[in-house]
Amino acid sequence: MILDFVLDVSPTTLIIFFPAGILIYSLLQYIFNPLRSIPGPFLARFSRLWYFLEIYKGSFEETNIELHRRYGPIVRVAPHEYSIDDVDAARTIYGHGNAFVKAPWYKAWMPPDVNKASLFSDLNPHRHGFQRRKFSSLYSMSSLVGYEPFVNNCTSLLCQRFNEIAQAGKTVNLQHWLQCYAFDVIGEITFANRFGFLDMGEDKEGVFGAIDARGLYSTFVGIFPWIHPILYPLLPKTGGHGYVLNYTLRQIEERQRTLKDPRNTGREGPPDVMTKILLAHEEDPNKMTKTDLITMCQSNIGAGSDTTAITLSSILYHLVKYPQTFHTLRNEVDAAAKEGKVSDPVTFKEAQDLPYLQAVIKEALRMHSATGLPMQRVVPSAGTTIANHFIPGGSSVGINAWVAHRNTSIYGPDAGQWRPERWLEFEQQGRGAEVEKYALAFGMGSRTCIGKNISLLEMSKLVPQLVRKFDFQLDEELERDGLKSCNRWFVKQMNFKGKVFARDVKQDV
Repeated sequence: MILDFVLDVSPTTLIIFFPAGILIYSLLQYIFNPLRSIPGPFLARFSRLWYFLEIYKGSFEETNIELHRRYGPIVRVAPHEYSIDDVDAARTIYGHGNAFVKAPWYKAWMPPDVNKASLFSDLNPHRHGFQRRKFSSLYSMSSLVGYEPFVNNCTSLLCQRFNEIAQAGKTVNLQHWLQCYAFDVIGEITFANRFGFLDMGEDKEGVFGAIDARGLYSTFVGIFPWIHPILYPLLPKTGGHGYVLNYTLRQIEERQRTLKDPRNTGREGPPDVMTKILLAHEEDPNKMTKTDLITMCQSNIGAGSDTTAITLSSILYHLVKYPQTFHTLRNEVDAAAKEGKVSDPVTFKEAQDLPYLQAVIKEALRMHSATGLPMQRVVPSAGTTIANHFIPGGSSVGINAWVAHRNTSIYGPDAGQWRPERWLEFEQQGRGAEVEKYALAFGMGSRTCIGKNISLLEMSKLVPQLVRKFDFQLDEELERDGLKSCNRWFVKQMNFKGKVFARDVKQDV
């Protein structure tokens, strides 16, 4: 009967009837939705298109902050999807052992074959826990000492490049140079072999752009995850991403050859991540598979370069933007050096005993977190209560680190301002542990970024070297217009340009 009706009506009638049917269906969904009282943008009640378009603008971190200022601790951003700003909810959503699994958005960050999922993208908590246990020792605090020589090599090279830039009097993109640094460091730590970006500051293979493009793809396709299996086979297999994969495969092949050569049994230098995984693979190929090896090495490169570069840029930008904090940090490093408490370069252990340095790092992570979208999780079938609203199972809830880090009840009425001293005050007040529970720059709970310690290692060692050896000046346009960023999950600085001066020869300008 329905088919006969469709065949009998004119095309004009269908054109009118179809959108009208969609509108009626959407209105009925809204009317009978038990959560219709949750506030948010009007269009977000009916379609994920509002969320898509707002992220497309490239500044969703700021939009998200404003939404919570306007609507309160819970905001609808799409049908059945909510952004949260609530300290207790953070423990509910992300706490260890909770049944909130990653939302379907993360599917677009991995191949459709779930067995090739990275630790970041894996939606299965049991498989994620099993995989994480395989690799956790490689990223532990105790392992960091072995990676320090790799960081020292790249720090020395970056300082050499900055001296050359200072002599030439050039204005340069400081974010680009810090990304070259972060990329080469993670190359050394992963493969004991730099990519070579610090040699000339050039990305001839387009690797940076390829990683950005992949992030853009995953960010937007994840909003409509059903389309990912269709589009994924069409992604280019060459270019920057292909370069990273092929580079990884070459490094594995060469290292396997080296390990089997009896002349290399006394190989000098600390073991890199790839060697450690490769040895575990050789010992038990079923437990540590070849796929594990490739996936982990690629994840190191893709995630370890951008996140660290963004935070290093945040640190340096804010220090230069607010000279008083720059000089306070320099005085701390200089005084420690004079007293013989720090080396040249500063060791990671020594850096932990520089309280203002650690406060600067925490404040930079707070002010400009590397990720800028809500970290969405699916509510278990039994449902949960968040911010005095019962959220039924199957809904998606998440907290954006940018939103959490502007929460005035935690960080004070000046939460929107750069002030590293707040972290020293928290310690004096005995609030350090409390505040850390709402510090989400590296995630939270069982899904905390596994590379967190490596990122902190790089920051803790590089920043003291930069402030003791160089002065910096922001570009006039940057001073006038402020820092611009583009949010494609990673909130990457776009116009961080300035000049570098060797500390002992800087002229007044």
